[in-house]
Amino acid sequence: MAELDEIIHQPLRLKIMAALNALPAAAGLEFSRLKKLTGATDGNLGAHIETLAKAGYVSVDKAFVGKKPQTTVTATAAGRGAFARHVATLQEIIAGKQV
Repeated sequence: MAELDEIIHQPLRLKIMAALNALPAAAGLEFSRLKKLTGATDGNLGAHIETLAKAGYVSVDKAFVGKKPQTTVTATAAGRGAFARHVATLQEIIAGKQV
C-alpha cells in the first residue's frame, strides 16, 4: 500500500497543496492570498513554501507589480501527482483498506 507523503502531510503544507490543487493546472495563488487562506504568518508560510519548492512540488514566481513585490506560488505537475497520491492514501485509510 502507498504511504503518506511526509512533505505534504504537515498541516500547513497540506493546506497549501489543497488550495493550489483546487485551481486549474497553470494557475497559482499570490502569497498574500495563501496567507489569508492558511492563517499562517509570513515567515512560517515562506518556510513551508520553500520546503515544497525544494521537493519540486511548487514553483515560486517573484515579480514586481508597479513597485510592489508579488510572489505567486503554483503547484507543479510533480506536486499535483504527489498530492493526488497522498489524498488517495488518506481515502484508503478512511475506507479501512490500510492498517
